[in-house]
Amino acid sequence: MIAFFRLVILFFLIVVVTTGGLIMSLFLARSKDRVYYIAKAFAPVSKLFGLTVYKHVSYKVYDVPQAVYIGNHQNNFDLFTFSHVVPHGTVTVGKSTLKWLPFFGWLYWATGNFLIHRNDRDKAIATIAQIVERMRETGLSIWMFPEGTRSRGRGWLPFKRGAFHAAIQAGVPIIPVVCSSTHNQVKLNCLNNGYAKVEVMDPIFTEGLTEKDIPELVRHCEELMKAKQEALDQELALL
Repeated sequence: MIAFFRLVILFFLIVVVTTGGLIMSLFLARSKDRVYYIAKAFAPVSKLFGLTVYKHVSYKVYDVPQAVYIGNHQNNFDLFTFSHVVPHGTVTVGKSTLKWLPFFGWLYWATGNFLIHRNDRDKAIATIAQIVERMRETGLSIWMFPEGTRSRGRGWLPFKRGAFHAAIQAGVPIIPVVCSSTHNQVKLNCLNNGYAKVEVMDPIFTEGLTEKDIPELVRHCEELMKAKQEALDQELALL
């Protein structure tokens, strides 16, 4: 019964946020913070699922005007965990097919997120170049999930290189963002589903790096993020 009420309320909230977001996008079409405002609307929804989210943001991030943020992609609840730490002046990068999804997809497109063709390597590479150009023109940061898709309990998936190409080409730092393990944590019929932790880590600067450095950069980021998730899980186990 709890699950039924949660899903009904969630549907209502999605309709309200989508409608409000579309209207907001009309009036704030030039704003760099459209995604930030929508994230602020979605963050409290974690409470609807009985999930308490703790966040920690490295103080070093506040000195970085523009970056490529990379997060671990676990499941649909990422929307309600990572939304707690989405920074100002940031858009996300997702599949071009997202714009056809009712409600969320329309909102995703209207708030200025970048859409890429992930199934076509040539188009994806060209789109990364366009994203870098837009980053330079607008000063916007981008948020990507380098695993490319939700892991859904399969552990960490191999990182794709688009985010790292973008960071090096744009000459901006990479900022890893890690959420504790949430696979199978949220039970819709359970009133209290515990805690999650999201941490925005120290920037990884890319000055002086070239395309040849990408494999090592990917490996370094993977190791840092995996270790951070283990640490967050251990911290939660003590609560």
